[in-house]
Order: sequence, then C-alpha cells, then structure tokens
Amino acid sequence: MKITVDFEECLKDSPRFRATIEEVEGDVCELESKLDKLVKLCIGMIDAGKAYNAANKQFVNGIRELAQQSTKDEVIESSLTKFAESLQEMINYHTILFDQAQRSIKTQLQTFVKDDIRKFKEAKKQFDKVSEEKEAALIKNAQAPRNKQHEVEEATNILTATRKCFRHIVLDYVLQINVLQSKRRSEILKSMLSFMYAHLTFFHQGYDLFSELQPLMKQLGGQLDQLVVDAAKEKRDMEQKHSTIQQKAALQDFSNDDTKLEYNVDADNGIAMEGYLFKRASNAFKTWNRRWFSIQNNQLVYQKKFKDNPTVVVEDLRLCTVKHCEDIERRFCFEVVSPTKSCMMQADSEKLRQAWIKAVQNSIATAFRNKGDDGEKLDRKSSTSTGSLDSGGEPKERSLKGESALQKVLAIPGNTCCCDCGQPDPRWASINLGITLCIQCSGIHRSLGVHFSKVRSLTLDTWEPELLKLMCELGNGVINQIYEARREELGARKPQPGDPRHEVEAYIKAKYVDRRFVRRPSDEELRNKVVSLSKQEKRLSSSSEHLPPRPPPPTPKLRPGSNVSGQSVKSADSGIQNSADGSREMLATTPSNNSLADGDVAESPPMPMPATLPPPSPCKEMVFYEPKEYSPGLQLYWASCARSLPDMAEALAHGAEVNWVNTDEDKRTPLIMAVQGGSLVTCEFLLQNAANVNQQDAQGRGPLHHATMLGHTGQVCLFLKRGANQNAADIDEKTPLTIAVEAANADIVTLLRLAKMNEEMREAEGPYSQSGDETYQDIFQDFTQMASNDPDKLNRYQQYDPQRP
Repeated sequence: MKITVDFEECLKDSPRFRATIEEVEGDVCELESKLDKLVKLCIGMIDAGKAYNAANKQFVNGIRELAQQSTKDEVIESSLTKFAESLQEMINYHTILFDQAQRSIKTQLQTFVKDDIRKFKEAKKQFDKVSEEKEAALIKNAQAPRNKQHEVEEATNILTATRKCFRHIVLDYVLQINVLQSKRRSEILKSMLSFMYAHLTFFHQGYDLFSELQPLMKQLGGQLDQLVVDAAKEKRDMEQKHSTIQQKAALQDFSNDDTKLEYNVDADNGIAMEGYLFKRASNAFKTWNRRWFSIQNNQLVYQKKFKDNPTVVVEDLRLCTVKHCEDIERRFCFEVVSPTKSCMMQADSEKLRQAWIKAVQNSIATAFRNKGDDGEKLDRKSSTSTGSLDSGGEPKERSLKGESALQKVLAIPGNTCCCDCGQPDPRWASINLGITLCIQCSGIHRSLGVHFSKVRSLTLDTWEPELLKLMCELGNGVINQIYEARREELGARKPQPGDPRHEVEAYIKAKYVDRRFVRRPSDEELRNKVVSLSKQEKRLSSSSEHLPPRPPPPTPKLRPGSNVSGQSVKSADSGIQNSADGSREMLATTPSNNSLADGDVAESPPMPMPATLPPPSPCKEMVFYEPKEYSPGLQLYWASCARSLPDMAEALAHGAEVNWVNTDEDKRTPLIMAVQGGSLVTCEFLLQNAANVNQQDAQGRGPLHHATMLGHTGQVCLFLKRGANQNAADIDEKTPLTIAVEAANADIVTLLRLAKMNEEMREAEGPYSQSGDETYQDIFQDFTQMASNDPDKLNRYQQYDPQRP
C-alpha cells in the first residue's frame, strides 16, 4: 500500500505535513494542467483532420511532458516514453482514428479530471477553511486571560470543537489525496493503452513498427487488471486506516488529550521530542508567536516552516534549567534558562506543559551522561578540583570520542565490515552485543528495541573506557560464530551491501530476535562447558597467589592549595574520620583497590589497619557443586566469574536469563559472580544486557555490597553510576558504607559518601535539578578512567571480613 500523505502525520499538523500537502497540491494542479492539455489536443486532432500531422505531433509532445511529470512513477514514465517514440514514427501515416480517440482519450480522461480532481479541489477548499478557523481558535485560546474564566471556557470550547472538525476534515482530505494518487496510474494507463490498441488495429501501414511494440503493450495489458485490483485494495486499506485513525482521534477527544508526546532519546531522526509551542519574543512588545519546537542533538530549536532552517534557542542543554512560570498572565507557561538568556514558552494544555518540562529535563540528564571532553568543555567554577588524581601532572585520558573510539573498535578482527550485511567501513555499533554496524543495519537494530540491541555511533557519541573495552573483548567474529552457527546448515543467505531493506530486516530479526541460526548445545556439551568454566575460574584465582607483592601505599599527602573542608563524619564502629565536603583532594590521600584489570588478578599486602581492627580474613572460596540440572543460566553464572565474555554472550544467545539466580549458592546472580571474578568489563556487559544492579542474594547483599567487601573500587564506581542503592542493608543490617568504613577503605568510603551527598544536594535543589555536583561528576570520571586504563593506581586488595567485631 503506497500512501502519499501519512494519516498519523496529518493529525500532528506539523511543518512536514504542510510541506507535503503543498507539494501534493502543486503536483495535482500540474497533473490537471497536463491532462487538460492532453484532452484538448485530442479534440483538436479530431476536429482538424486536415492538420492531423501537426496536431498529432503536438499530442505526442504532450505525452512526453506527461511522462516527464510522472518521473516518480517508473511504470507511467517508461510506458509513456515508449509510446511517444512509437507515435512519432506514425506521424507519416495518413490514417485518422477519430472515433476511437473520442472514446479512449477524451471521454475517460475528462471524466477523471471532472470527477476525481474536482473532488480533490472541493476537499482542499474545506481544508483551507478549517485550517484558518483552527489557527484563529488557537490564538484566541492562547490569548484568553487567566482571571476571566468565562472567556477561558469559551475559548477552550471553541478550540475543542474546531480541533475536532479539523481532524475530520484533514483526514478526509488526506484520504482524497491518497485515493487520487492511487487512481491516476490506472486511469492514465487504461486510457492510453486503449488508444494505442486502436492504432495497432487500424494502422496497417504501421504494422512493422507496432510489431516491436506489441510485447510491451501485451505486458501492460496484463498488468492493468492487477493495477486496478491493487488500486481497489489500496483504497480499501486506506479507508480502513482512515477509520482506525478516526476512532483513535475520537478516543483522544473522549480523554481530552490534545496529543501524545513521548520522549525518545534513541529516535532514528535524532529528534527526541517535537510539537507546537507559543514563544514569547525578546523584543520590546513581548509578542507571542506559535512555532514548531523540537529537542534534537542536545539542543532546543524551533522553525516556522518545514523548509526553514531551524533556529537554535539553546545551544547546549547541559548549561540550562527548566522551570514552571506561574507569575504571568498566560496559562501553561514554562521557562528554559541558560547562562546568557532565557526563553519563555507556552503549551496548549497542562499535560503538554508537563510533557515538555519532563522532556527538557531528560535531555539535560542524557546530555550529561553522554558528554565528552573532546570539543565540548564546560566552564568550571572550581578548577582546583580537576587534577588531584592525576599522577605526575600528566593530563587525564577522558572518554573517547570520534576517530579514537573508531580506530580501537575497528582494529578488532572482523569489525571492519558490518556484522550483518558486510558493508565496509561501519560507523555504528551495538554496545550490548559488541558488534559494528553500517547505517542501514543500525536503523534496523534500533527498531528491534533496546532489549535486543543498543545502538551507538562510533564517531558522534562519547565512549566510556569500560564500554570500549567491552567492544574490544567481543567483535563481529565472536558474535557471528554464535548467532550464525547454523546459517549455512539451514541454507540461509546472508545479506549483501545494497540488498533491499526488507530482506536485511528479515534476516536481522531471524538472527537476533528469533535466534534461528544459534546452535543449541546438547546436555553433555552444556555440562562440559559449565565444568570447564568453573575450573577456569579456579585457575585464574590460584594464579594470583604467585604474583609478586606490591609495595606499601605511599604516605598520604595533600596538594598545596587544596580546599578540604573541615566537615567530617565519624564512624561509631571504627573511629575513622573522613572529609565529607566532596572535594577531590581527599581522594589523593589513600589509594584503594579498583576492580582488577580484565583478565588479571593481583593481590598486594594489605594496608596497615587501625589498632581497633584485626587483620582481614580472606573471602570465602568459590566451590563448584554439582547442580541439579545444567542450563544456559548456569553457564552465564560461571562464565561471569571466569571473565569470559564470549561464553557469556553464548549463554545469552541460548536463552539465559541475565538475572538468573543460583539457588544452590545463596541465590547469587551472574552480576554478583562478575564482581567475584574481579572484572569491570564483565559487569559492564551484564549491565548493558539489563542486569539488575540491586538484585540481592540470600544474605541480602547486592553487587554493591560484594564489590565493597572485596575492595573493588572501580566496580563500586560503576554500580553507583548505574543507580545502585547504597542504602540497602543486608541481613546483618549493614550497608555498603558500613562495610567500607569497617574495612578502612578510604576510596570506597569517599565514593559512597560523595554519591550520598550528591543525591541530597539534588533533592535540596528541587525536582528540576539535573546536573548534580560538579566535583562529584569529575571524581567519578577520574575513578572510571583509572579503573579501566591504570588499575595499578587503585590496586590495594583488601577484603572485608564479616566475622570481624
């Protein structure tokens, strides 16, 4: 079903819809002109028998013009072009078929023009009239003063009635447009084909010429019935679509909902939200103008017409705040404030105002999560807090963006071509699958939903170091060995660059959604895999005992000029005091253990403990028990501990639940086992695949508890960034902060307290605060960089002993 104008889009009445309508109206007007010209030329040919050759030549030119006007329809254009070429040769023959021309050309096309195009014009008049009425009603509704309730009610009632009328008229208008566009093909071709068959019958002199044209004409004759059937089917489908949209509009009227707006940061066109708002001008008159606003690419922009270049209202949403405005006469107003200016806007209803405020807030938060330092630096008020964790004055390595991330990811074997279609030089990636994609396949992956694939640009987005390492651990070769294991066996053809989108989409859905090509392991294979992973975890753990001891930690020092507040928090259990003002300088005082480098396990002599605490005891050794049954969830469980991302990806492909619970081992989850394994990347992989960061084991301990007990600072930092609940208590009523204080792990204590302070600051600033404390952002970014790029700075392996008094 080919729809020229989308029914959904017409209800928005967006600039795109208006632009499409203008284009269609111009197209229909030109079509009418060309058809009228063709009909008049045919009449002239009939009446002027003596001037047949000249009239016939002009008629042929008219056909060529009609073919040129129908360049978007290959069937019409190619057919009419071929007919015109044949008719040009027939000008030398002196046979006139006025009667057939009267029936085939004049009557049919005039009927089409008088009936169908006339209905279109009548619908256009109604549409133009109701559009003006709607615009007037919107302006009147917006101008209604707050303190005059009767005017407000009157304006609201008029607007509601006008909107309802507009929806009916615009849907009828769009239906008429689509039906006309669908019918024009069959009407034109049927008329011309009849005229051409008349020439074949009566012009014996042109037999040789038409013998070459006859196969094409027969082919079109066979297609004509199908075209008529298709046109009727399209009309029926469009009428059904029209009825569905009309019912949907009626339901919206019943619920008094103006429209449905949703914030989608992963939209294919980059527009997170869009719609009409009134904007107050910055001139002396403070006039209000209705504009089409949108949130896209971390900016707030608006435009008057679809063809106009968008006007940027806010260049960088990270620098802004949004708030309600109740101190002005107009209703439903809100204000977006930046350091240099403010923009006052008005929605059409309270629901729309709340939706826009929420969208701006979400955009601000998203911009902060995806921010990178390459080419986008914010002015910092506390510049002294940005370098205390640097070693030797060397500049910190920030989140990668652009070519740096691209080069690292494409260096992995198999990543230089799209994972699904083989298109060279991919520029997109699926971060939860660990593969690279071309732009077409990335759009298809987005349509699957984030529960199947999370798409990110390799050149436009910023890349956290742990996420970049995840991409380098997997790659197209590893994933295709899993998801295409049975492709050749089943005889499925892998798409190639340039294949139709629907074929590529069908293949990708079969590959990742249906997992049709994944090879299911036998029970014996699954058992051997699980046992092998458990033994691999033991080998990795035992190998750490032979590593050379690390030197003792340096004496804590403060940088000159550091601003450490005197405010402190005293632990009743340990008597340890830690600065709680959120300053970064305190982090330089005592390095702690990070999540161990991926693939490495290191153990160093523990730091000296306070006199009140005994030396720590080792963690409970992981022991493999013969389970009741082997499952993909058990494979994921042990693969997470063994730090084997390919085996983890294979388990998920076999249907493993990412939050699978091992009831035989204190209800531990794969994410808790990833903490035990000491790998930051395995934790990141599970979180990207929807692992629950707060799921607890039988002892009431979540991943944050376990990371704190093991002294894995990098994992603590990662879980706090991903929303881990630091206030959760285990069965001994101990929170992660209590455990970190008892273990005297200054770095983890600092991170937990900073996260708590940042949360309290945001609550104190109100519901519209998004950015949080700048020092908090910087410190967590520094820990993320060190955990992935220089774990030795944080390697002081000190475990928590739950039996310690």
